[in-house]
Amino acid sequence: MIRHIHEIHRENAGRGRPSYSIEFFPPKTEEGERALFEKTLPALLAARPDYCSVTYGAGGSTREKTLGIVERIQRDFGLTTVMHLTCVNADKTELGSVIDEAKARGVRNILALRGDPPGGCGEWVPTEGGFRYSSELVAYLKEIGDLSIGTAGFPEGHIAQTGGKHQDWQHLADKIHQGAHFVVTQLFYDNDDYFAMRDHLTKTLGVDVPLIPGLLPVVARNQTKKFTALCGARLPERFLSRLEALGDDDAAVTAFGIEYCTQQIEGLIRGGAPGVHFYTLNKAHSTVQILKNLGHA
Repeated sequence: MIRHIHEIHRENAGRGRPSYSIEFFPPKTEEGERALFEKTLPALLAARPDYCSVTYGAGGSTREKTLGIVERIQRDFGLTTVMHLTCVNADKTELGSVIDEAKARGVRNILALRGDPPGGCGEWVPTEGGFRYSSELVAYLKEIGDLSIGTAGFPEGHIAQTGGKHQDWQHLADKIHQGAHFVVTQLFYDNDDYFAMRDHLTKTLGVDVPLIPGLLPVVARNQTKKFTALCGARLPERFLSRLEALGDDDAAVTAFGIEYCTQQIEGLIRGGAPGVHFYTLNKAHSTVQILKNLGHA
């Protein structure tokens, strides 16, 4: 049965257990899509995730593929799936059509995002007749109804937010008050950043929805540096030192990533996080091993 994400978290919290979820991106090739459905997804399903999500692509470039993958995962594997949706390159009418089609295909959960500029760089310019901010998309989805609405949070503040992280967190609180049911964070490697955001949102800004840590297990040194540079995430000194010492030995880096992420999750759960969302990059090994380490798989 396809369920609302905030209900999954509420029920798991009532049982005293964390929720674990996984994220995919639409493969660019038929071979990649076969690998996702025939290898990666079955391996991850064996680790018993509560739900998954599928990204939307820069500028909505994978719109049809995203819809198809979400529909197939829910139909063929019975796994509740969140569809990402961005404001880029679409006016309100076009977004409404996408949402109508998504609901017709069984989508009940949407992660509402502003999205990056086409190509991933340059100034973000809203589409005429569309939405400037993800908060507007959240409010629009709330009006439509019968959806569990998620949004993104940034433990260190959004890289484009010049007013600092507290101002960024205020914008996040506004989105929640406008109708978002849950938050998935940008990747981070220092739990203190997550807890600082969580405490400010809950104690100062009155937020009461699941604030789900998003984590990316490290598999390669240069890849990690690239991702964190793009999103503005900080690499703690002890983490960076170990990463540099391992160099280009990807097998050793992957093993370190599994060890570090396992410990990171243990600390997050002890501190009251509702669970973890894994950025899998369409790979199963690290996520499955981490869930085994945690006694979940």
